[in-house]
Amino acid sequence: MNAFAINLSLSALAGLLLGLFYFGGLWLTVRKIPGSGNPGILILGSFVVRLLVTLSGMYLVMDGKWERLVACLAGFLVLRIVLTRILGPASGESRLSA
Repeated sequence: MNAFAINLSLSALAGLLLGLFYFGGLWLTVRKIPGSGNPGILILGSFVVRLLVTLSGMYLVMDGKWERLVACLAGFLVLRIVLTRILGPASGESRLSA
């Protein structure tokens, strides 16, 4: 395995970890909203922290190479799909229609 493939694999792994932070933090935030005294500040604060950490992490992983950014983003999106399936609504719950 060459260095390019190793770098892309590590970038994808970093994307998985960043996705776990971002979407795990979102899941925790949504669960805390009902008990929050001021849900607006909770939602906004959580969004800003999650966004800053995630974008900073992707910038560091990228290191000026677009291929690493794409691999990181792919890992991020894969984790989003996995968490959506795992933490989605339980069977029997209906989804809201738009």
